[in-house]
Amino acid sequence: MTEVSNVLALGVDVGSTTWKGVAIDSAGNIVAQHVEPTEARIEVQTERALDSLREACGAGEDAALGATGYGRKRVPGASRVLTEITCHARGAFHLIHRPGVLIDFGGQDTKIIRFGDGGEVQDFAMNDKCAAGTGRFLEVILGRLEVPLDEAPELVANAHRAVAISSTCTVFAESEVISLVAQGEPVPEIIMGLHAALASRVAALAGRLHDGEMVFMSGGVALNRAMADALVVALRRPIEVLPDPQLVGALGAALAV
Repeated sequence: MTEVSNVLALGVDVGSTTWKGVAIDSAGNIVAQHVEPTEARIEVQTERALDSLREACGAGEDAALGATGYGRKRVPGASRVLTEITCHARGAFHLIHRPGVLIDFGGQDTKIIRFGDGGEVQDFAMNDKCAAGTGRFLEVILGRLEVPLDEAPELVANAHRAVAISSTCTVFAESEVISLVAQGEPVPEIIMGLHAALASRVAALAGRLHDGEMVFMSGGVALNRAMADALVVALRRPIEVLPDPQLVGALGAALAV
C-alpha cells in the first residue's frame, strides 16, 4: 500500500455509465484515482471501489467524502452530497483558475455550465431527456457500424468531408446511417458527419457565448479528440480539454467537503 499522509478528502462521481473516485491532498492535487463502469448495485460497488482507492493512497475510513453524479444519494458514508453542476464548476475552476464555460459531455447527459471567479455557477443548461445530444448517440451508432469508439478519431482524421446526418433522434439517425452505408458513403465520412451533428446539437444547447469567453470540456466524451475538434467548428472558437476530463466532477466533490 502506498502511504500518502496528507490526504485531505475523497470525492466520488457516480455517473450513469462510469464510476469515478479521487483522493486529494491539502493543495487539491489528485493523489489517487479509480475509474470503472457503473454497476447496478451502486452501494456495493462504491464500498469496494472506495476500499481500493483508500488502499492506493493510505486514506483512513475517517477521510471526508463528497459524492456527486446521478447515483450520489447511494454513496454510503458521504460527508456531503452535491449536484453535478456545482461539482463540475468547482473542479473546473480549480484546474484552470479562471472563469469560463464548461461543456461536460457525458454518456447520458450533457451540461453547459457558466462559472465565475471562485468557481460559482452563474447559469447552466442541461440535456438529459434525449440521447441525441450525448455520448450515447455516438456509442449506439458506432456500435451499429461495428467501429470501436477509440478508433473514431483516426477514421475522422482520414475523412475528406462530413456526410450530413439530418435525423435528430438516435433511433432515426441509426436507420439513416445504415441507409447511407447501403448507398456507398464511406464509413469515415459518415462518422465525421455523426460528430458534426452531435457538435451542432451541443452548440445549440450552449446558446450565445460572450466575446472572449473561454470554453472548456470535461467528461468521458472529451477523451475523443474528434469530438473536441467538431465542437471547435460548431462553436467557432477554441476549446480546451481539461486534464483528466473524466475526473472533474469527482475532484469538485472532494474539494467541497
